[in-house]
Amino acid sequence: MGTSMPQFKRMILKLSGEALAGEKKHGLCIETVTEIAKSIKKCHDSGVEIGIVVGGGNYWRGRAAHENMDKVRADHIGMLATMMNALAVSDVLESLGCEVRVQSAISMMQFAEPYVRQKALHHFKKGRIVIFGCGTGSPTFSTDSAAALRSAELNADIMLKATMVDGVYDKDPLKFGDAVKFETMKVKDILVGGLRVLDGTAAAMCVESGIPIIVFNLHDPENIYRAVMGEKIGTKVY
Repeated sequence: MGTSMPQFKRMILKLSGEALAGEKKHGLCIETVTEIAKSIKKCHDSGVEIGIVVGGGNYWRGRAAHENMDKVRADHIGMLATMMNALAVSDVLESLGCEVRVQSAISMMQFAEPYVRQKALHHFKKGRIVIFGCGTGSPTFSTDSAAALRSAELNADIMLKATMVDGVYDKDPLKFGDAVKFETMKVKDILVGGLRVLDGTAAAMCVESGIPIIVFNLHDPENIYRAVMGEKIGTKVY
């Protein structure tokens, strides 16, 4: 059971690009983004300070889909994909009445502020939602790692990873009907077990900073609010 009060003062929400595509599977589904934004707004209205890190897989799968491309260049293109998503999510949140700032890990002054830790913290204090684009700003690091890094830098109480499955399983639940879901688990078990639901670098970074991670399903966008209110959804990784 949850409570009537949010369980976290400050959170970093990792949104996958695939989640923003909805049933279209590619590009943006504004209806889906709007439903996600409504749940984020509910969290914000309850008093939670919110940072959002967005992926770019709805536009670009990078090296997985373009094996012959230079790896660094593929990651650079992926960073641009995340910025398109960041701007779209910002626009929808603003249409719902939220005050939003977009920050970029690479120089993109015409579109977004540069990422500066103190400015992000200032925006939180002013009641603004901050969306972080372009990952960490460096190739080879995933947007999971970017979410973990921002969580650590900005002293978040929790990192929420909204994904396409409802938690961490002992094997792929989309392929195996007897897959077993974990309610809680330790980061070391993810790393040793080779479970791919969370980037290993991100998991290690969060545990080193003492920041728990909740992995949950975004098919129902209301799960974001439920997680913030303390309901037992997904898998808590610590």
